Amino acid sequence: MKRKYYFFISVFVCCLLASCRQGEDNIVPSTQTQVTAGTPNSKIKGLFLLNEGNMGSNKCTLDYFDYTTGMYHKNIYAERNPGVVKELGDVGNDIQLYGSKLYAVINCSHFVEVMDAHTAKHITQISIPNCRYITFGGQYAYVSSYAGPVQIDPNARLGYVARIDTATLTVKDTCNVGYQPEEMVIAGHKLYVANSGGYRYPNYDRTVSVIDLNTFKVIETIDVAINLHRMELDKYGHIYVSSRGDYYHIPSDTYIIDTATDKVTDKLGLANSEMTLCGDSLYVYSTEWNYLTGNWVVSYALVDTKTKQIVTRNFITDGTEKQIKTPYGIAVNPETHEIFVTDAKDYVSPGTLYCFSPDGRKKWSVVTGDIPAHITFTTNKLQ
Repeated sequence: MKRKYYFFISVFVCCLLASCRQGEDNIVPSTQTQVTAGTPNSKIKGLFLLNEGNMGSNKCTLDYFDYTTGMYHKNIYAERNPGVVKELGDVGNDIQLYGSKLYAVINCSHFVEVMDAHTAKHITQISIPNCRYITFGGQYAYVSSYAGPVQIDPNARLGYVARIDTATLTVKDTCNVGYQPEEMVIAGHKLYVANSGGYRYPNYDRTVSVIDLNTFKVIETIDVAINLHRMELDKYGHIYVSSRGDYYHIPSDTYIIDTATDKVTDKLGLANSEMTLCGDSLYVYSTEWNYLTGNWVVSYALVDTKTKQIVTRNFITDGTEKQIKTPYGIAVNPETHEIFVTDAKDYVSPGTLYCFSPDGRKKWSVVTGDIPAHITFTTNKLQ
């Protein structure tokens, strides 16, 4: 539920009432596709891809690419967890590995699904209303929550961050932040939260909340720009924050916060739908929609975080970007520096995962579930 969904959410919300399992007694088996020869000695053994699925359709699914065999496994959750009713649920919004567990944030089903990282088997579900993103520090997981129902509402309440004990997998505390909080990063003893205010359109939030993790209280509110979404922390103590703009007169852009001063220091003039960091390279793609022109503007930029300069506005160098209809997710293998970009196509049919070499040339592609969006890498081979 991202990008243009904010404006159509009131239409889609009625679909939630019709959400149902795809057949409790008819488990759809996974399918396998050989995409490479495999690299058995790779440190990164595989990646998990969470497919969001169309809102209201209960079609969130989990795929797995095995680096050691070169095999892509589509829709692995259902057959590994035949006893879980409604499978993964409605709208997968984030996926992360931490320790021996795999965490999937299921937005419209209002829970965090916790799985064994080695088997992808269900451990438990943690109930959090309208949950969005997850990050980790020490013994805790932190989950952003819109707190209220899934609907456009000019009077929507403040959101919060839930603190979860990763040993007991229970919510220990919550901290109110801004309106409709999104992605988060941790720098030292501080948790930074990007607030969007997306439900309160056109009165978006424009702040980043700073939480002291020792007291779990907000100690600072940083004014940045409207409709904030993504965050990445580089090794120099700078946080890159994306603003989606208002889709009319205010364009999307990328801002930099210095964690030493908690001040905005830079504005890059770079539209930003999603980004991922690998070393000193920040990979950014944008699918910027404007209602006045009725046009999409797509870009694939690379930023040098050491110099804060845009290196290129197209890191795909072989023309393959012309095959990608709707870029929707991005990740970079920290070992090989291969670049992964997902294509959600028309949002209602299976998508595609593209793998590019570090110099931006296509290596392979494979069919995924519906709306492929979120990727996390693992050093443990899936059993």
